[in-house]
Amino acid sequence: MMKMKIKTLNKEETHQFGAKLGQHAKANMVFLLSGDLGAGKTTLTQGIAKGLGIVKQVTSPTFTIQKLYRGGRLVLNHIDAYRLEGIEQDLGFEEYMYDGGLTVIEWAQFAPQLIPEAYLSVTIRLLEGDSREFTLEAHGEAYETLLEEIA
Repeated sequence: MMKMKIKTLNKEETHQFGAKLGQHAKANMVFLLSGDLGAGKTTLTQGIAKGLGIVKQVTSPTFTIQKLYRGGRLVLNHIDAYRLEGIEQDLGFEEYMYDGGLTVIEWAQFAPQLIPEAYLSVTIRLLEGDSREFTLEAHGEAYETLLEEIA
């Protein structure tokens, strides 16, 4: 498993880092984002969308659980699993995960059934002020290649 750390100093740098991830993302990839409330999961996803060429404003899908964003190089399937803890039924999210787009799942630990065999784990840690530390772990060859490309 390949691992790397990235630090950003402000929201703009977090968007830029996300855009870099989006530019290098491939079809059917899954990114799992974890971190405390307010750590920057949605901010990073906004940057990823920008990197995919999506111009629509990306917002947290906390209440809708899932949002699809079209118009970019890949469809962005944005899932917030925070409210899925303990739900065992099939909600159909997997159908969207492998339809040629990119899936970003916030709070994936609350929906372990959604975690595929291969994925990119992104743990976000709040530092002082608007600074963030991103720990990226590649689970699978395609994700190791992705980390090499963005290094």
